[in-house]
Amino acid sequence: MQTPVATTAKARPPLSVPFFYGWVAVALSFLTTLVGAGVRSAPTVFIHPLEAEFGWSRAEIAFAISINLFLYGLAGPLSGWLLDRFGSRRVMAGSLALMAVGVGLTTLMREYWQLLALWGVVIGLGAGGTASVLSATVANRWFVARRGVVLGVLNSAGSTGQLIFLPLMMTVIVTVGWRGGSMLLLAVTLAMIPLVALWMRDDPSDIGLTPYGAAPLSALGGAGVSAVDSARVPLRAALKTSTFWLLAGSYLICGATANGLVGTHLIPHAIDRGIPAITAAATVGVMGGLNFVGTTLSGWVIDYVAAKKWLALIYVLRALSLFILPFVTDFSGLFIFAVIYGLDWFATVAPTIAIASDTFGKRSVGIIYGWVFVFHQIGGAVAATAAGAVRVSFGEYHYAFIAGGIMALIAAGLALSIRSRPLPPLAGRTDAARA
Repeated sequence: MQTPVATTAKARPPLSVPFFYGWVAVALSFLTTLVGAGVRSAPTVFIHPLEAEFGWSRAEIAFAISINLFLYGLAGPLSGWLLDRFGSRRVMAGSLALMAVGVGLTTLMREYWQLLALWGVVIGLGAGGTASVLSATVANRWFVARRGVVLGVLNSAGSTGQLIFLPLMMTVIVTVGWRGGSMLLLAVTLAMIPLVALWMRDDPSDIGLTPYGAAPLSALGGAGVSAVDSARVPLRAALKTSTFWLLAGSYLICGATANGLVGTHLIPHAIDRGIPAITAAATVGVMGGLNFVGTTLSGWVIDYVAAKKWLALIYVLRALSLFILPFVTDFSGLFIFAVIYGLDWFATVAPTIAIASDTFGKRSVGIIYGWVFVFHQIGGAVAATAAGAVRVSFGEYHYAFIAGGIMALIAAGLALSIRSRPLPPLAGRTDAARA
């Protein structure tokens, strides 16, 4: 499926492999996203140690996490612009370096404002460069065939990162303290930077190739380029469509019910119910493992099933799992929740990106999906703080989880409302694209 074009000395792959080099780009993107997810989710297992050492309340720590989630989302459009301007390699290396600075300085933290600055601002912005906007960019630049599967695999990296890091981090924290956990994250983050710098490439054309499954003319900008693929839709044009706002609304709820609610408060909720911390973290790891399966499957499904219908079903399953969670009192109940929720945790990403790409074009998906992702993180930031406030006010998370289930059902309705037929040419597309 790989189609070479005229190759010069500069166009040779930096790593000799017997297969399409795009898979190297996928592997490096997967590992970078995995590490970013591990770093970004670390505050979840830091909540209790920080409470004990510094006396900060659950709500105060949750507010720092909210800043992290908000800036993680706000970095999405910025990341899309940077990816277009500077390429994947520079953005990935820069994001990893920024996270390393934040994690390293965390070990010196003494004041509450430092928590806000490091875990909220520095790590939030750094992790934003490893968000799903990166996955969308890599998948759409390197692949035509197998794009859905690649999207599924790349977006499963977030859950895989939690699968690996959360149980490991909890074990390290219990053994040597939370600063030891920070040093572990620092070492892994620093190790990824040279790998990305040496072997990541931004585009198939950089090494004399065309995207996997594409005809040669598609890569060269010839007559084989479709209108949707060659068009670049301005954000202002996308904002005038119902598709953008339905995606944004459903993604706001997705963020609220994922990163904000479950990602931040599941382990504290389990500990409140008497489940040991390491057991709770291990269950989250199981949830992450199941999500690897679910997210990869989600990418495969959208190659054959209407993306909006699949997206709606995912939200219905999420609602069911959240309605169960308030009644979890032991490990077996937590495990049942982990199975149901884990299968759809990040599964929303692939169909959301597919709808954006098919509606607005592959050349526009980075920036437009980046802004849709902002809404995801706004929802996450609000939910993280709100759920912490519910816990402080009522002594439990019961009402927060019920509210999350209701919102997930609303998100399913929004997904089904997305228009299924292609939009007419939008303002801002080229004359060639309109033709």
